[in-house]
Order: sequence, then structure tokens, then C-alpha cells
Amino acid sequence: MKKYLFAFGIFFGLGIDFLIAQQVLVTDSSNKQALGGVLIYSIHPGRSVVTDSKGQANIEGFKDQKSIVFQLLGFESKSVSWAELLAVQFNIELTPSQITLDVAIIAANRWRQNVQDVPGKVRSLDSKQLNLRSPSNTSDWLGSSGEVFVQKSQLGGGSPMIRGFSANRLLYAIDGVRMNTAIFRSGNLQNVISLDPFTLQTTEILFGTGSVMYGSDAIGGVMAFETLTPDLGEQAVSGTIFSRYASAYSEKTIHADLSYGSGKWSFLSSLSHFDYGDLKMGKNKGQESYLRKTYQTTENGTDLQVANPDPLLQVGSGYDQLNLMQKIRFKASEETTWDYGFHYSKSTDIPRYDRLIEKREGNLRFARWNYGPQIWMMNTVKLTHSSASNWFDQVKVILAHQLFEESRINRRFGQADEFDRREKVNAASLNVDFLKNFKGESYLTYGLESVFNKVNSEARVTDVVLNQITSTSARYPNSEWASIAAYGSFHSKISDNLQFQSAIRYNYTGLSADFTNNQDFFPLPFNKSTNHYHSVTGNIGLIFRPEPSFSISPLLSTGFRAPNVDDIGKIFDSEPGTVMIPNPNLKPEYAYNAEINLNKHFQNRFSVDFTAFYTLLDQAMVRRPSTLDGQSKIIYAGELSEVLALQNAAYAKVYGIQTGLEFAITKKLLLTSRYNWQKGVEELEDESISPSRHAAPAFGLTRLSYHSGKLKLEISSIYNAERRFENMPEEEKGKPAIYAIDENGNPYAPGWTIFNVTSSYEFAKWLYLTFGIENISDQQYRSYSSGIVASGRNFTFGIKGSF
Repeated sequence: MKKYLFAFGIFFGLGIDFLIAQQVLVTDSSNKQALGGVLIYSIHPGRSVVTDSKGQANIEGFKDQKSIVFQLLGFESKSVSWAELLAVQFNIELTPSQITLDVAIIAANRWRQNVQDVPGKVRSLDSKQLNLRSPSNTSDWLGSSGEVFVQKSQLGGGSPMIRGFSANRLLYAIDGVRMNTAIFRSGNLQNVISLDPFTLQTTEILFGTGSVMYGSDAIGGVMAFETLTPDLGEQAVSGTIFSRYASAYSEKTIHADLSYGSGKWSFLSSLSHFDYGDLKMGKNKGQESYLRKTYQTTENGTDLQVANPDPLLQVGSGYDQLNLMQKIRFKASEETTWDYGFHYSKSTDIPRYDRLIEKREGNLRFARWNYGPQIWMMNTVKLTHSSASNWFDQVKVILAHQLFEESRINRRFGQADEFDRREKVNAASLNVDFLKNFKGESYLTYGLESVFNKVNSEARVTDVVLNQITSTSARYPNSEWASIAAYGSFHSKISDNLQFQSAIRYNYTGLSADFTNNQDFFPLPFNKSTNHYHSVTGNIGLIFRPEPSFSISPLLSTGFRAPNVDDIGKIFDSEPGTVMIPNPNLKPEYAYNAEINLNKHFQNRFSVDFTAFYTLLDQAMVRRPSTLDGQSKIIYAGELSEVLALQNAAYAKVYGIQTGLEFAITKKLLLTSRYNWQKGVEELEDESISPSRHAAPAFGLTRLSYHSGKLKLEISSIYNAERRFENMPEEEKGKPAIYAIDENGNPYAPGWTIFNVTSSYEFAKWLYLTFGIENISDQQYRSYSSGIVASGRNFTFGIKGSF
């Protein structure tokens, strides 16, 4: 039997470790109960394990380490040496604490490290609060941080804004794989809702440029998600079932996951189905323009504009979504682990509500405007191997393939032509990351990344009266986009109170586009284009601790965004009366960021943090008037439209502050508050200045949490400042359908404050109930730049069972 196992190990290029593993037991000091999910890592990043549901973990790999950290949110972190572990016979007790000071994160350098060793600002969301807050989707989960502003054009949306940047100037990473593709656009994105919030294990937000580790697009920030991982320690079937109902949009959600472990092999399966009805807005302190007084319908082939019997109900906003996930883990030896992950998400048609309420001369403009089914599928294979050598101590290889499908289906009111434009992206990527530890708590991380995207775009138009189908202009050229990069980061502990970190990245980007699929509709002066870009970015930061409870961290960093297919090749109507055309001469835009982060805590009772930042975006890609075959206006989709194109023709700058506090009033009562203020400006065509669209008005959150035994209760206030007409971005002034109207008849965004309460109660270890009321005052409000009015008073109910 052993020779077969040995042959199997050789096949994987590994070896099988038959040594008896050293087990540690971690318990709660207050009640002696075993603690599962405790992260155990050494002072050097990358080396980590997690306790199973019995509070146990194999820590043979930490032998002779001087500092081994035990960490679990809600408890004080503990650092011990291997000798101290021997003295306590490998039994560790953690003390409950509401203030979180030490968090191990991966967002900053792709390896797990202590957040206090990172000069930039990183926020880690406590996944244990997912059940309590029970977000309807992942964008709402991000918004619950109080530090990410979320814009929604429709119920099936959620476009994060971070430090004045949004859409394709932010980067998403799932299980170490970049989600951004070559068709991520500069307008609002809803790709984050493809992620199932109930499968998230960690959620980290890296504020500011993250291009060194993640490449193009990471200008305003990085949102790094890690999904559930199979538990190697379990040797029995376990699982959970969760169901949720929300009254404001008749949400009916069901989630189930099942896991099994058998030593070296472990498996985890997950399924979620979300059913959202039409969203109902609040009725108090509202705006007349927010009401949905009429809606469109088609009867016997005739478009009708009918009166809405309930103007508070936003007819045409509901949709469904299905999420599947499968994980497999094989621990080939103590040094080597293989992981396979499968993700699948598919929605029904998602009505784009902000377009459905547009009017022209008092009448609704569209009879139909839907995003077609949004499909995302990802397969990943990851190898993690530890082996001390001259070049590295650990290596991590991630091979991934993603498939994205999306479409836009629209038909103008009273017209027969229905346009259906569809895109498919195949995205392959390879990441190879190395970690090398040195003496004195210094370490080097470096790696290689290769990304390839293939974009296929097609379109058709259907005469709904004659039922005839013909071809029409596609949104994009058929294209290929590739990125190859090398990067490295060095961290050094200069003294007991001073640390230094620096990083650099070289990135090559290539793009080839074939425009012949649109030559019959738009005779461009070129058929193909080929572009190559070279980008170098870096950062340098310090962490200075005058005393253990106080840190000062200045950081200088740069970022970039290389033009993608959406920038160079799209043809679409960005707003009524305009059409975007391709510009093959675009070049990358670069961000230059400076910030300082201050953190202070007082004996695990009170902590405060403050960040001031300034970001300059140079050679910004912005919309500017252009011509097509010498014409400044062309007919597009039956309408005379002004010709626009993206050009490197401007600069933008954003500056602001982020601050927060945590105060443990008692052992059971915690006060948390977050406040964000940012101001952004961008250069216009006439060299004048306009407020930046993606720099949201000041916003924040204050939350009072009560945890006592089996009961958890949170009372929160969420607030957003007003943006008056004179401070509105120029491009937003042309969108009166989504804004309130002031006394002068001009669009503006009113400020608002709402109050929520959420609670949960653990009736038994296997039964968990949640109840909440969102927007208690039933206020009628619309978040800045959003196309749909937020929900009114919303009662939520949830039940979770486990076995």
C-alpha cells in the first residue's frame, strides 16, 4: 500500500508525510468551549493554519518558531513561542474582546500578514456578522462596513465607490484571482453581486492604489474576497441551511452548504437561490419625482403607459439569481496542499430601472431595457507548497479560468426594433507567488502574473411586430487582451518601533481588436488595431510606533489602468443624444497617491483610526467630443447623436479623510462609528473644473452592538450628506430622472439618515434565528447617483439550521 501512496506523491511532485502531527487545542477562557476558525500563523507571513470545529489544528510546521499568533475576531490575539506551547501542553485559551486590534490579512501583498505590519489602510469585515446583518447581496455586505459607498442603478446592482473612484478603477479579487475583465466599463458595474455573500470566509478592502500586487485597475482600491474552504479536520458530514425573507422586495432566499473531510481529502458544496420582487420605496420625507406614477407594459403588440396603482412600488425591478460552489482540498503532505474551486452564478434578466423611468417630452422613453442573464463561472486549481530553500520558503500557484456572459436588451417605447447586444469573455490567468523569510522578521514576496482575455461580441435586432431578426452593430470589436507582469515587495523591521515596506511592479499589456464585425454599420477609418503598453508602478511606506499602542504610517504609492476593450472598442449610447465610438490611440492612465494613517488604542477598550489621502490621476481617460468620418453627429439606434470618444485629455484629483472609532462601553456593549469625506475634481474639455462623479458626498455609519450569550443586537444609523446642484458633476446634471428637483427646478441629491436594527438569537447550537428592521422611519430616499430609490421600512427574517 505504501508504495502506491509513494507513487501517487511522486506524480504530484511532492512526498507524503507519515509523521504523527502535533495538535493544538484552542478554547474560550470564559467557558472553556472549543473555538473553531482560529487562525494560527507565525511572525513570518504565509505560514498559517485554521482550527477545525473541535478547536484543534496541526501545528507541526511551526516547530521552534519564536512567535506563533492565535487570532479570532471577537477575542484578544495571543502570541506565544514554541517553547511556551510545550509548557502549556499545546492548550491555548483566548480571552473575549470586542475591540479588534490584530487581523491577519492577505489583500496587501497576496500573503497572510498582520494588518499592523501594513502601512496602508485595510479593513477586514467580520464574516461572523454575515448571519446577523444578513445582507441581500455582496454589495450590501460591503456597504455595511460604513467605508464603502454603494451606488445602484437597479435592484440587481451595487457599484462600490472607494476614495472617489468606481467601476473599472477598482479591482475585485476572488480566492486570489482577479475578476476584472477586458470589458469592465467606466460606468457603474454590478459584477460584485455575482458573488454569493453566504459563501464568503473573509472580506478585505484595501484602500488606495493596489496596482503593485494586482495590476491594472487597482487605482481607488482592491476588494479581496476569500470563499469558504473545506475543513480537513472534519471526518463526518456537516452542513448548514439558511433561509431569509425581506418584506420591502418580497425577497425569498435559500442557502445550503454541505462539507465532508476524511484526513487528506475534504469537500464542500454550496447552493444559494435568491428571489427578489419589485422594490417598494418609503413614504416619508420624499420627493415627487421619485414616485413611479406610471409604468410601461405591452398588450397585443401595443406599448402602453399605464397608471401605477401604488406609486411607491418600483414596478420592473425584481429578478432571480442562482449560485453554486464546489471546493475540493487534498493535503498531499504537511508541506503541500492542492485546492480546486468551482463557482457559478446566473441571474434572470435584470431590469435596468434608471432607464425604465427615463422620459422624453413627458412620455416614457423605453418599453424595455434589461440586462440579460448575467453569468459568471470560475474554475481554479491552487497549489501551496512549503519548502525552505535559498529562493523561497513557500510558493503558491493559482491557475484559473473564468467565463463571463452579459447582454443588453432594449426597445424604445412605441417602436418595433428590439436590440439585443451580447458579450462573452473567456479569461485565463496564472499567478505564481513566492515568499522568502529572512532573519530579523524581514521578508520578501515576489511573483509573476499572466492574464489573457478573449472577447466575443455580437448583436441582433428583432422586429417585434413582424418577428424578423436581422444583424445590427455589436457593442465591442472581437478582441484579445493580455497582461504579463513581474512584481516584488520587501518588508523589513528596522527596529522595535520602525518598519519599512517597498514594492515595485513591471506590467506589459497588449490589446488587439478586430472592428470588421461593425463595418456594415459604422465604416470606421480602420479595421484592426494593435496596442502595447508598458507600465511601472511602486510604493514605499513606513510604520512608526512611538509606543506599542500608537502607530503612524505614511505611504506613497502609484497605480495604473491600461486601456481595455471597453475603452478602445465600444459603441453605445452613454446618455440620451450621445454615442461613444472607438479610439484606438488611448494610453494608460496613472495614479499618484500619498496618505498617512494614524492608529491609537487604549487597553483593549477604545481604539481610533484616522487617514488623510490625496490621489492625482494623470492622463485620465475621459469622454470628449470626437468625429466619425468627419461627422460630429451620426444616427445611432434611430436617433441623431453627438459623437464622443474616450481620450487621454484630462487630470483628476481626489482628497479626503477616513476616520473611525471603537469603544467597548462594557464587555457586552460596543460602539462603532465610521466617517468618510472626500472631494474630487476633474478637468473638462474647456479646461474648467467639475466635481468628480465618483467622489460621493460625505457618508458614514454609527453602530451600537450588544452581545450577551445567545443574543446579539445591533442598532445602527447610516447617513449621507447632501449634494447641491452647484456641486453636482456636469455629467450628472444631464440625468434629471434619477435626482430630486430643487426650488429652481435643478437636479440635486438630498442628504438622508436612516436607522436600522438587526438581531439574532441562538436557540440551540443547531438553530439560529435573525430579525431586523431596516429604515425604521420608512424614509423615502435615493443614494447619490443611484437610479433606483432605496427600500422603505423593510422587515427581515432569517432562520439557520446546522448539523
